[in-house]
Amino acid sequence: MTGKLLALILVISAVLAGAGMYYLQVYGFYYEVEPRPGQDVVLLARGAEAPEPIAYTGFKAIDAESSPIRYRACFETEMTPDQMVDFIPVENPEPLTAPGWFDCYDAVALADALKTGQAQAFMGAKNIHYGVDRIVAITQDGKGYIWHALNNCGEKAYDGTVVGEECPPRPEG
Repeated sequence: MTGKLLALILVISAVLAGAGMYYLQVYGFYYEVEPRPGQDVVLLARGAEAPEPIAYTGFKAIDAESSPIRYRACFETEMTPDQMVDFIPVENPEPLTAPGWFDCYDAVALADALKTGQAQAFMGAKNIHYGVDRIVAITQDGKGYIWHALNNCGEKAYDGTVVGEECPPRPEG
């Protein structure tokens, strides 16, 4: 009887721990980002120092303080990728997935649209966090998506290899 009781306690503990980890990964750390008109959707123009805002509507975003690459956003714009020749395109963008409950952002459909040319990705801002760039993708029908991705310095910094002189110094704190 004691063995069955111990086994039951272990099984229940494992189920509760698994449920807790699932909740924390999918729901617990995320929060909705309040819209900041003129600051939410920005693109970096060729040769510019700072990104510039574009007109948008229907902005929704989530973020988490547990990781600099958990930011995801959706919006709509009147602009199409063809009108954005002045902005820096991103080569081989890889949209990161979002929690299933954030239903305006579908990374698989976005990746397909980027591959087929139905969407184009642009640099939103460099080093929004150390080693992390903000990527903005816009489809031909004016739907927009934003995510954060590690840049070359971020990949080196977070995998433990030597960052090198081409990367800015990492901020303290």
